[in-house]
Amino acid sequence: MADGILLERAGIPAAVICTDAFRGSGDAMALAQGFPGYRYVTLEHPLASLTPEEIRQRAEEALPAILDLLGLDR
Repeated sequence: MADGILLERAGIPAAVICTDAFRGSGDAMALAQGFPGYRYVTLEHPLASLTPEEIRQRAEEALPAILDLLGLDR
């Protein structure tokens, strides 16, 4: 979260992605960085136990939200 916020402050578009288990931590970090309400994409937790195909599916499902964060159209 902090890296994404720092990149954004430097004028570099960023799309932070984390699992839903870390939403509270992400929100707290954004607040601590002075960026309450910072938008980011969450994926269902966990990821580590997924197969490569399941990871690919999650990435494909998240792509529209990621592009939206970056201000891009698919």
